[in-house]
Amino acid sequence: MKKLFGRLAATLLALVLTSGLAAAQSKVTIAIGGGACLCYLPTVLARQLGEYEKAGLAVELVDLKGGSDALKAVLGGSADVVSGYFDHCVNLAAKKQELQSFVIYDRYPGLVLVVSPKHTGEIKSIKDLAGKKVGVSAPGSSTDFFLKYLLKKNGLDPTSAAVIGVGLGATAVAAMQQGQIEAAVMLDPSVTVLQSGYPDLRILADTRTQKDTLAVFGGEYPGGALYTTVAWINSHEKEVQALTTAIVNTLAWIHTHSPEEIMAKMPEEMVGKNKELYLAALKNTIPMYSETGLMDPKGADAVLAVFSVSSPEIAKANIDVSKTWTNKYVERVKKTTGVNPK
Repeated sequence: MKKLFGRLAATLLALVLTSGLAAAQSKVTIAIGGGACLCYLPTVLARQLGEYEKAGLAVELVDLKGGSDALKAVLGGSADVVSGYFDHCVNLAAKKQELQSFVIYDRYPGLVLVVSPKHTGEIKSIKDLAGKKVGVSAPGSSTDFFLKYLLKKNGLDPTSAAVIGVGLGATAVAAMQQGQIEAAVMLDPSVTVLQSGYPDLRILADTRTQKDTLAVFGGEYPGGALYTTVAWINSHEKEVQALTTAIVNTLAWIHTHSPEEIMAKMPEEMVGKNKELYLAALKNTIPMYSETGLMDPKGADAVLAVFSVSSPEIAKANIDVSKTWTNKYVERVKKTTGVNPK
């Protein structure tokens, strides 16, 4: 009888340990709208630092061509969370789809409208883009939204340029170098890579710094965030909190380490062969990363205002933008980890 109880106790202990391990390692799939882009670095760096594991998650990162593709993955059920631009939450609200961001890692969008070196002579302003081929990461992505906003702001029909999906990395750089497109909305490190070969590269709009972002949008404009459907958030609060904790800890790590130390942690295939260029782009990008993970309510309002200008559908939708984001999980981080979102 003692042996029987001993076996039962051992079996129960094994079950408890196994279930505890399973509980500690909840699996979450994150779709990224272009992992090589420095705008998404905190999502990748969190994995490299082991922050997801520390928070009790087994995270799979799925790298896709653009933010719209990442969004489709979540809406289609092949991923749980998007690492992409917050503006998609506002855009989908007009279509009565409830998406919500729960941690912001980019204070500025970092989007840059650049003229192809082969077309510098004919394109001197945004107004010259009418009827031209302009590259974006993918149609319907934030790069596309940004282009349409700039066209509208400059008195053009938002659809007056032909949008071509060219990705965000080497494919975008090659398309620009070869003159396959007249201009493109790009992000670092691609912008810095292109500038290294063409010092006189013409930039028509830049949102990599606070000053430039204010000039373009009239206010701060949140970029990269983790977001998903409200239904998934409500049914996976533990995972949402763990993801938030991992990203907030990663942001704190970024702002207490040198660009060289950050680069050393990133996957070699993302850094590429030219480490000097990557480092230069990273130095340009670090001020863009949030120090807190919090959404600035005024920033969210600015996103809605921008979209209302470029999209009649959004202007008429009477969107309550406060429902497209939450700071609840970031504010809890201090209580669970001691990290203080200032």
